[in-house]
Amino acid sequence: MLKGIPKILPPELLKILMEMGHGDEIVIADGNFPAASHAQRLVRSDGHPASPLLDAILEFLPLDTFVERPVALMSVVSGDKYEPCIWPLYEEVIRKHEPQFGGFEFMERYAFYERSKKAYAIVATGEMARYANLILKKGLIQ
Repeated sequence: MLKGIPKILPPELLKILMEMGHGDEIVIADGNFPAASHAQRLVRSDGHPASPLLDAILEFLPLDTFVERPVALMSVVSGDKYEPCIWPLYEEVIRKHEPQFGGFEFMERYAFYERSKKAYAIVATGEMARYANLILKKGLIQ
């Protein structure tokens, strides 16, 4: 056990965060996301909601400042009248760690799936909010 490491982060996720380089991406996936079939590296965090994991990850992972939108969300599917209630919470968590955050990139569902397949890792959460999937692009330590 180490001091200062959020208990919500399993050792395998810490290892993955350490292995990732500038520009690598990690997906935080909700409970409905097909994580196992899309992941190169899969971390199971089924018992946890996504926002506390996002908060803990951003304690260590800097977002990429060389791209306009280092965080991508899966857009609401055309015709679905649902308004994602988790997106403002995500923005609040991100701004806590990255005050200069310039907003989200929104991606069509299947484009998001394809990009997820190329991500360094996927963290499968127990998040039940709809459209709660996001991709983080790792930046530099400055």
